[in-house]
Amino acid sequence: MERFFELEIAYIVIGIFFLVITAFVTTRDFMPKGAFKKGMTGIFAIFAIMIGIHYFVTTKRMNGVKEIFNEGKTIICENKMRRTISQSVLISKELGWKLDGDYFKNPDFIRDFHTARCVDYSPIAPKDQKQNDK
Repeated sequence: MERFFELEIAYIVIGIFFLVITAFVTTRDFMPKGAFKKGMTGIFAIFAIMIGIHYFVTTKRMNGVKEIFNEGKTIICENKMRRTISQSVLISKELGWKLDGDYFKNPDFIRDFHTARCVDYSPIAPKDQKQNDK
C-alpha cells in the first residue's frame, strides 16, 4: 500500500480536487435532482480506473526494469535535476549501480533514481549502408 501512495499520490490529489469541484457544481440550484450522485459516482469511477491502470502499468514497467538490471543489462533513467539536452542517465551494474528496493543507488551520484522513472535502454545503431542502398 505504501508503494501505491508513493506512485499515485499526485493523481489522487488531482482526483480529490475534481471531486470537490464536482460536488460544488452539482449542488447548485440550477442543477437537476440526482446530479450530485451521478456526477460524484462518474468522476470517482473515471479517476479510480485511470489511477488503477496507471499503477498497474507503472509497477509492471518497474518489475521489468529490475529484471533487466539484474540480468546485467543497461537501463536509462530520467534525470530531472539536470535540465540540459542530456537529461538521462545510463544505469548498469558495470557502472557501479546497485538496486536497493525500488531505487538505483551509486556512491558517485548525488541522488538516487526510482525504478518508476526508468526504461530499457536500446542504443540506436546506424543502419548498414547496404540496407540504405536497397
